[in-house]
Order: sequence, then structure tokens, then C-alpha cells
Amino acid sequence: MAIAKQLMGFSSFVSASSKVFLHNKHGIFWVNPILLPLENTRLRMGAKFPVAAISEDLIKTTLTVHAKKPLQFKVRAVVTVRNKIKEDFKETMLKHLDAINDSIGTRNVVLELISTEIDPKTKSPKKSSKAALMDWSKKSNVKAERVNYTTEFIVDSNFGVPGAITVTNKHQREFFLESITIEGFVSGAVHFPCKSWVQGERIFFSNKTYLPGDTPAGLRVLREKELINLRGDGKGVRTLSDRIYDFDTYNDLGNPDEGVELTRPTLGGSQNHPYPRRCRTGRAPTDTDMHAESRVEMPLPMYVPRDEQFDESKLNTFVIKRLKAVVHNLIPGLKASLSANNHDFNRFSDIDDLYSDGLPLQDEILKKIPLLQVLTKIQECSQGLLKYDTPKIISKDKFAWLRDDEFARQAIAGVNPVNIEGLKVFPPVSKLDPEIYGHQDSALKEEHILGQLNGMTVQQAIVENKLFMVNYHDVYVPFLDGINALDGRKSYATRTIFFLTPLGTLKPIAIELSLGPSSGWKRVVTPPVDATTNWKWQLAKAHVCANDAGVHQLVNHWLRTHACMEPFILSAHRQLSAMHPVFKLLDPHMRYTLDINALARQKLINADGIIESCFTPGRYCMEISCGAYKNGWSFDMEGLPADLMRRGMAVPDPTQPNGVKLLIEDYPYATDGLLIWSAIENWVRTYVNHYYRHASLICNDKELQAWYSESINVGHADLRHQRCWPTLNNSEDLVSILTTLIWTVSAQHAAINFGQYPYGGYVPNRPPLMRRLIPFPEDEAEYANFLADPQKYFLNALPSVLQATKYMSIVDILSTHSSDEEYLGERRHSSIWSGDADITEAFCSFSAEIRRIEKEIERRNLDPSLRNRCGAGVLPYELLAPTSRPGVTCRGIPNSVST
Repeated sequence: MAIAKQLMGFSSFVSASSKVFLHNKHGIFWVNPILLPLENTRLRMGAKFPVAAISEDLIKTTLTVHAKKPLQFKVRAVVTVRNKIKEDFKETMLKHLDAINDSIGTRNVVLELISTEIDPKTKSPKKSSKAALMDWSKKSNVKAERVNYTTEFIVDSNFGVPGAITVTNKHQREFFLESITIEGFVSGAVHFPCKSWVQGERIFFSNKTYLPGDTPAGLRVLREKELINLRGDGKGVRTLSDRIYDFDTYNDLGNPDEGVELTRPTLGGSQNHPYPRRCRTGRAPTDTDMHAESRVEMPLPMYVPRDEQFDESKLNTFVIKRLKAVVHNLIPGLKASLSANNHDFNRFSDIDDLYSDGLPLQDEILKKIPLLQVLTKIQECSQGLLKYDTPKIISKDKFAWLRDDEFARQAIAGVNPVNIEGLKVFPPVSKLDPEIYGHQDSALKEEHILGQLNGMTVQQAIVENKLFMVNYHDVYVPFLDGINALDGRKSYATRTIFFLTPLGTLKPIAIELSLGPSSGWKRVVTPPVDATTNWKWQLAKAHVCANDAGVHQLVNHWLRTHACMEPFILSAHRQLSAMHPVFKLLDPHMRYTLDINALARQKLINADGIIESCFTPGRYCMEISCGAYKNGWSFDMEGLPADLMRRGMAVPDPTQPNGVKLLIEDYPYATDGLLIWSAIENWVRTYVNHYYRHASLICNDKELQAWYSESINVGHADLRHQRCWPTLNNSEDLVSILTTLIWTVSAQHAAINFGQYPYGGYVPNRPPLMRRLIPFPEDEAEYANFLADPQKYFLNALPSVLQATKYMSIVDILSTHSSDEEYLGERRHSSIWSGDADITEAFCSFSAEIRRIEKEIERRNLDPSLRNRCGAGVLPYELLAPTSRPGVTCRGIPNSVST
């Protein structure tokens, strides 16, 4: 009776399967109750139903059995699978075959739970029974985006907490597993974030976070095994279904088998051409060069690990934009192929027509081909399919781009606001080696700018931080002789001097133009005083914009936010377990980057690709990017405050929230950027301090240290001995490194990417390519043409119609947000992201801060005292406004580099 009285303190209930759940301080177990006839049962007053009675003998027997053999109970799994929106014929057939297989009882999708605990008898993790998904065949035709399947596991009462689950897909067709939720454990539901394509056997871990040293015994071997699988062995050709993350050099940009003119140097692995590493594909070498990897051309896909490939909605956005680009380039391409002449814009109205009617079909050249009637019909039926969207730069003021104040405003609030720097020495000094390039003394003199300084001397203006410069001299000089020898390419190396007016706006006061080392030609152009000098000034500004477009695309956009981040992503997958807190933090900031970078290698930055075709440097484009990596990229300067101070745009000030004071108060990129930087930094600091309460935890975290070390020593092997790498010894080191990475792939990328079509879609505002130098009297023939028709001369110096429309199409694609974009401060499926309530709460605070910043940006854009973002015809600065609708919006900060 003592035992029976003691058990009166237990809580008990009857489950749906008529089992009694017993609980006391020693544990939890199930027993099968005995249903006694109603007349033999003591009932509470008014009871009219049978109840479960437990005899003392039963209790004694049950406890004895329990001591010898664990009891078993059922738990339920809810498996969420995401369907494809569209299926091809092969996929549909395989789906039906798989459904037939399931309907006859074949166990094709099988799951097994793995405990965090080790079985003392087997010395291996405890496992549940294997369970097949129910109703797979019945739900095979469900059209919903997401479909839930269920199954049940039988586990022992001493199973412990599930920490992993294996999923085996024996179907012929892969499926996208979004998540698994296990219900029935007393500790509550257990979530498994999967977000992965499954074919064969896979293992997934719960959303519980563990540092390597805290990994439960049952998961240690699995944790290391999964990382080994992701690293691969560095051998063989990768197939599209692989999930292998490995490093290689950029040895696949050229196509020597197609001709010597398409050979390109390997970037990475040498002193002459250092470069970050990219994802290894393992393709065979070309026939003519054993060191060059053979190419895969569209429409065949380039390898990236399976889970890095675009989701269907993202891919559909790209496909639609590509189709639109093909149609847009159809007419210019046909005209170029049918005529030896390079067709130019001859009037500004020719450019305007692109946005109102599209390119005209009734052309003398096109009339020669039978396709004309077809094309005309397409145009009639498509409601302006050949028409381009009006770029934002001309939507408020068609002639804003002609003004000097707008030219200067875009240096701090346009698509490339990261090259302007404080002028500390006048005239500027080159850092190029004189033994290689000769003495590169500047042609700028005080008399060129003295009359533009509001009565100041040059030295006074420098001391009072009134002079600024956009300097492309050293970037371009090493390549100018080669560029200007190319057919239809002409370039200067430019320096542009700006003066900060009392109104807080900039005005350009001088442009220095330099040709290659072989000529030594230099000249300074100053603001116009008459009609002739006005056109020369417009041409000089156009050459500055072409320099700017090249550095923006090749250095600030591609190199700094795409290529330099790829090694950190590859190493994160190779060295950080999915259970690691740093991997969980970085995960949304790595989405799609490997795929967009692979597409760039395939179509954009390759030999004779879109970048070489559309930008002035031509075949030297990637060598310019390589030179910038060698001479200018430094990880410790990629954070916003450090970058602003490096460029002399800010000075240290401990009284300011970010520790810096801006020298141009109305610098929209910097003022908005510092708000975003601070929010990211505070969120990261809260996150890091939660998991790393002592510096020793960081030093002893083998996965963390391996990730950072591999990112540097393998991913950035050519710069591994530089002093640009912060140490990783304490929490502040880690906060700084992670904040820099997250800032770079989110806000920094957004600031220099999503304005490309809004600003560059009107080619005269931002020509990516120039085909004529500025005419001077010593060249009599050119100068006569210029004087006869300066407008035509200016337009003919810009890209041809085909070059312009090709460029417009690609920046339209790059500027587009897809419908599945995840923006800064957002995490979809929050229930499966973090198993830690404190971290979830901290992230909610971060999200709220991002929303507050968005409102502050909206307020600033309505403040008439901020003339660089508010005024008649002035575009508001929204490139760092966090959210956006789909499409080309000139705003929105996605979590990752995905375009």
C-alpha cells in the first residue's frame, strides 16, 4: 500500500491510444491501463463512464518491467515539403511513377530520429524506429505551394531529446524539404530547419544551437561527418546534385579553344594576378591550355552546391528579365549584323524613344529582311514589349543629369558613393611606381581652381575640409595604352576636384585628364565659360562617369561585395556546423551568392561577356579588378566607419554614436549607412555575447577558428600575409568581423547595386563606355566635326545603340528585386530559426530598429535643408531604405548578395 499511496501523487491521463502517462520526479513513462467494467469500478459522484483503474500489483509489475526494459511511446512528425511551381514533362512522369510506387506500399521516404544521448550498451546514439511518410501518393497531385506529410515514430521512454533526424528519399525525383516538426515529447515540439533538396540519405539537426565543445555526445560524430561530406575530397567533376564546397582560382573566364583573342589570365594563385578564390567545379581543362578550365555556356547551368541554386521564384524573375533583354536587343543586334556601320544615337530624341516607343522597326536596313512583318506584329501585340522603363534619374527632371550640381550630388548620393575622398595634398600625388609608369606628376595647378573657392586659398580650403576628389588616375593609367588600342574604345585616367559650398552641396571645379604612360599627355578642363567649353566640359564629365562606371562595376560591386565574400561563404559551409551559432547568424546572409557569382563567370565577367562588351576597359576589365584587389582591398577597411576615415570623409569622434564625425554633414550614403551599421553591430554584439561569455570560448572554438583561418589562408591565399586581417581572440574581434561581413553583403551591396538602372538606364547620365576622346584644336579634322555638330559628336562618343541597350538590359536585371527576397531584419519561419528565446527576442528588437531607421530615412528625404536628397527634381536617397516591393525600385536591403 505504501507504493500505491506514493503513486497517488503522480499526475496521470489516458492518451488517445489508451495509455496512461505517469510522471514523477524520477522520470516519465507510459503504461497500458486496464479498463474495468463499470459496475466494478468506484466512480466519483455522477460519473457515467468507465475509467482506468491501476492496481497495486500492476504498479509493482510495471515498475519492475520499467526498471528492466524501457517502455515505448509514439511521437508524431509533421514534414513540410515545398512543391515546384512548374514541372517539365520528365519531372511529371517521375512524380507519377514515385506515387505509384508509394501506393503499393513501398517505403520510399523514410525518417529516423537520433537522440542527443549515447546508448550505454551500443556506445552509439539512441535511435527511434524508422518511419515512412504517410499519404505521399495521395498528396502527389496537391497543387499547394507547401504540403504537409505526417508519420509516427516509436521511441523508448529513456530516448532523451532528439537532436538529429535522417531522411532517406528513395524516389527517382528529389524534393525540397522545408522543415520537420516533432510533436509528442514532454519537453515540447522539436523543430528541424531543413531548407534543402533531398535525394538519397541526408541528416538534419534540430534548431538547438551548440558550440563545438558543448555538442551532446549523441551528435558529435554526426556533426563532424556532415562537415566532412560538405568539404569533399577536392577531386573529380562536380555534378549539379552535389553538395560539395571547395575552392579554386578564376581559371575559367577565358575561352582559348575559340581563339587566342579570348584567352584571359588566371586570376588567383600568382603574384601578378592575386584574387579571391571561387567555388570549385572540377571541369576538364581546355584543349589548348591545360591550366584553363573548360567552359559551360548558357543555357547549360554552372555547378554550385545544390542548396545554393536559385529557388524557382527567383529563377523565374531572372528568366523573364532575360527574355525581355533578348527582345530589347533583337533590333539593335539585327541592325548590327546586317550593316558594317556601328549604329549610333544621333539625337537625344533617339534615346527618349527607347522609353516611349522602343526602337523603331521601320528602318531601311530592317526592311530588307522578311522578319520585319513578324517583328511588327510582335510589337503590336505586346503593348510595348520593345519599350524600356523610364529610369528614375529622368523621371523627375529630364535635364537634371546635365547640371554640375547633379553630377556632384551623385558622387555622394548616387549608385557609386564610395570613391569620393577628402583632398589632403594639392596637387594630388600618384602612388604608381615611377620605374614602371614614369613620373606621374599631376597637371593640376592652383590657378585652375583658385577662382572657385569663395575667396579661400587652396591651403585654407584643404585645412577647412572644403576640397574633395574622385580619383581614378592610378586605377586606369596602367591599362590606358591597351584600352586605347582597342577598336572603338577611348579612355582617360581622370581626377575630379569638388568644392563644398556653404549650402552643404558639392560643385565640380576641375577635371584632370591623363592618357597612357607612353604619351605622357595631360590636360585640365575647368567649368565652361562659353558654348564651346560647355560641350568640352560635358564630354569631360562623361569620361569621368565612364571611369566611375568601370570602377563601380569591377571593383566596388563585383570585387568587394561578390568575389571577396565568396571565400567566407565557402568556408562557412565547410567548417561551421549547421548547429554552430555563427553559421545560424550568417545563413540568411549567404543565400544565392554562389549562384549569382557562377552566373557572372558564365555570362558577365567572362571573355567577350557583357561586362567586356559594355565597359570601356574591354578585355582589361578583370585585370583592373585584379589590380584593385592587389593594391587597394583590405578587409579591415571594409567596415563603414573605417572606410569613411580611410577616405578622409570622416574623422574620429568618440562623442558620436559610431565614433566618427562626417566632414560632409549631408552625405546621404554615409548618414543612412551609419544608422544601418550601428543597428547591425548592436545586434551582432548581443548575439556574440550571448554565446561567448568568455574570450576563452572563442579561442577554443575549433570550428570558428578553422572558418576564419581557412577564409584567409585558402580563400584569400594571395593576401594571407597582409596586415589587413583582424585577430580573432575575443568577442569584440568577432563582433567586428561579423558586422563587416553582414554590412558588406546586405547594406553595402544594396547601396551600390539597386540604383544601377535608375541611374544608369539613361546612358548619357552614366555612360559605361566612351568611344571618342575630347577634341582639341591640334586635331583639326576631329575638332571641325565637333564644332559643326557638338550634340552629334557627344552622342557618337557614347556607346552605340547595341552597346547601350545591352548595358541597359543587364543593369535592369541586376537592379530587380525578386518576389522571394528576404530583407534586412526579416527571418522567415522564425519558429525554426533559433531554439533560444533570448536570441529570438533580440532579433525582434533588431527588426524594430530597422523599421525605425526606415522611417527616419523617409523623414530625411522630406527635409528641404538636406539638398542632396530633397529638392525640385532631386531624387530622394532610398538605396538604404530597408524594404522594397518586387521589381526595380531603387531601394531595399536584401540580407544577401543575390543580384
